[in-house]
Amino acid sequence: MAGSNPNAKPMDLTLKIWRQKDRNTAGQLVTYTLKNISPDMSFLEMLDVLNEELLVRGEEPVAFDHDCREGICGMCSLFINGRAHGPERGTTTCQLHMRHFNHGDTITIEPWRAAAFPVHKDLIVDRSAFDRIQQAGGYVSVNTGGVPDANEIPIPKTIADKAFDAATCIGCGACVAACKNASAMLFVSAKVSQLAMLPQGKVEAKTRVENMVAQMDVEGFGACSNTGACAAECPVGISLDNIAMLNREYLGAKASSENV
Repeated sequence: MAGSNPNAKPMDLTLKIWRQKDRNTAGQLVTYTLKNISPDMSFLEMLDVLNEELLVRGEEPVAFDHDCREGICGMCSLFINGRAHGPERGTTTCQLHMRHFNHGDTITIEPWRAAAFPVHKDLIVDRSAFDRIQQAGGYVSVNTGGVPDANEIPIPKTIADKAFDAATCIGCGACVAACKNASAMLFVSAKVSQLAMLPQGKVEAKTRVENMVAQMDVEGFGACSNTGACAAECPVGISLDNIAMLNREYLGAKASSENV
């Protein structure tokens, strides 16, 4: 394994994993033991080892979401020892390595806990609420056809950088899982901010923020109480400044809206 530590000692671990057949069935924590886990494994590789052992024993493997395993898709959403994506800041679950745990540790692994994210099975939750919020207004009017020149619309670098920072949101849902109210304000604010700061996003600016906030409420996400837990647990560092921008955009839209 590239970058492995030849002096690292294998670990024995106790895992308490949430098992749930489907959203209509009650779930429970089930305890498993693993031996000789390499500290150089990623967290998901460790779960792969567990599932291989379960299959050999004729037991059903643990269902969990994953895709890119490079920290850019947001699929690997797990609550690990009471923290979204685990103990390391700025790290998705797939980027988390077992060297951050110790021999003999007990690790509790659960799905996101939010009414708007119902459990599909085991550690997999339904995050399609985020898709519906995005569909409500997270787009711009564009003409199909040839791709315009990248410098056709001049944008100051400071604005472009802020818009890019907001656009780095991977939609994992850690902000919702970390919030005591299960609020989606950090996610929605990132999607609103990245377009509100660009000229291309001005056309739908008012309807965008109204529709996305309305859909967020329909989905059952809680209210924001500004504790900052969302930003603290965000694996890509989305700033609370985006929530301030969302509030400004929303108040400005409502001041001239016909949907009062």
